[in-house]
Amino acid sequence: MNEPAEQANGAMIAVVGATGHTGRFVVAELRRRGIAPIAIARDSAALDTAFPDQDQRRLPARLDDRAALDRALDGARAVINCAGPFIDTADAVAAAALRAGIHYLDISAEQASARAILDDYDAAARAAGIVVMPAVGFYGGFADLLATTALGDWDRADAIEIMIGLDGWHPTRGTRITGQRNRARRLIVAAGRLAPLPAPPARREWRFGDPLGRQAMIELPFSEIILIARHIETGELHTYLSDNALHDIRDPATPPPAPADATGRSPQRFIVDVEATRGGKTRRIIARGRDIYAFSAPLVCEIAWRLVDGRFDAPGGQAPGAILDARDVLDALAAAGALEIEAK
Repeated sequence: MNEPAEQANGAMIAVVGATGHTGRFVVAELRRRGIAPIAIARDSAALDTAFPDQDQRRLPARLDDRAALDRALDGARAVINCAGPFIDTADAVAAAALRAGIHYLDISAEQASARAILDDYDAAARAAGIVVMPAVGFYGGFADLLATTALGDWDRADAIEIMIGLDGWHPTRGTRITGQRNRARRLIVAAGRLAPLPAPPARREWRFGDPLGRQAMIELPFSEIILIARHIETGELHTYLSDNALHDIRDPATPPPAPADATGRSPQRFIVDVEATRGGKTRRIIARGRDIYAFSAPLVCEIAWRLVDGRFDAPGGQAPGAILDARDVLDALAAAGALEIEAK
């Protein structure tokens, strides 16, 4: 397969699971930024079909083939793992990143996977001077950056609530497979500690404003709980998802996302509203955007480039808000048109 030299900026970033729905967005986003992507997937034919451009480096590698994976990562400065379920893939790719001495990122929404990667690879990553950062996607790192920004100069919060509003959720095949595999008990923070999500989960309503309006919400935590709890002291930490989105994903008849423009984005709209309280005072930040899968691409690519560029505070198993300028990351995404930010 064609393997061109590094681009002029000297950076190559590998993408595992490059032929998947989000993986293709990530490869396209890296190329848009002038970063040479290495597209990695199990199947050679799928790689050729997904990336017919002869200037695109693409290499087949199975995750159970250590030597092939190591060869595929050769020359990369970081690897972005888009191959879920991450409970099945994250360990192999993170271990390969450590062997290569490069940063590891993934886009997992799975709490168990994110927690295991942070815990298992922290010491080794610190020793190697690299960052291991799971869950840098719409579910996970996005809310961590928002919560960190909302707190500002507060060193702790009494409570943080994350409201995720979607006008609908058309799940990818990968999302459905992950849902079948991810049977771990979901966690929240209650009384200052990680604790199981109570059954039945709490329900409430939330006013999002345009274009979502008033939504019925159900408590449904994702990997952002693990990231935020790792570096922010808070008595309570809860995530709610709009009930209509949960209904969509639980309905086997809901079709996958369909492209609505030349970039492949779907028309799906999202709003994430994060509210932090402390001593009777409230700080709030609201983000609006389009297509949760497509949005994960500029998010993870922005963070991956900052790691490659050395703009982080400390190596190890890290949440983005712990070692990056969270507000600056969000502002960069807003400036690129990936989202709109409103602080209150």
